Amino acid sequence: MSSNDPGARRGSSTRRAELKQNYKEKPPPMGVFVVRNRANGKVMVGSSLNLPGALNRVRFELTTGMHRTYPALQEDWQHHGADAFSFEVLDVLPPPEEPGADLKEELRVLESLWLERLRPYGEAGYNTLPDEVTAR
Repeated sequence: MSSNDPGARRGSSTRRAELKQNYKEKPPPMGVFVVRNRANGKVMVGSSLNLPGALNRVRFELTTGMHRTYPALQEDWQHHGADAFSFEVLDVLPPPEEPGADLKEELRVLESLWLERLRPYGEAGYNTLPDEVTAR
C-alpha cells in the first residue's frame, strides 16, 4: 500500500481521531517538576498542566539554545552539557473529582510548596524570588 492509497490516509486519520479521543478521556499528568544540575547542585522548579509536554519543551529549548526564561540555566547547560542535568517529576496533581475546579490555582499552590521546600534561588537554583518574598 503506497502513501497515495486512499485507504492508508483513512487509516491514519482514524488513528489520529482515536489518539485525540484518548487524550480527551485521559489528560496528561499535571504537577511540579525540577531540572537538576548535578554538576553544581542548582535546580529549577516549574509546574505544568501537561508534565510530559513541559519537560520536553524545556529540554528542547535548552538543547537548541533557546531557553530565555532562565538564562543562567541555559549558560550552565552550555558549560556542563546535557549529561549533567536530570529532569524529574516532583509531584503529580490528581485529576479533580469535581467539575469546575481551578486547576491552575491548585497547581500554583503545589508549586509554591515545592519552591518553599527547595528554595531554588541565588546560589541554590535558577528560579527568581517570588514578589511577596522580595517585598518582605
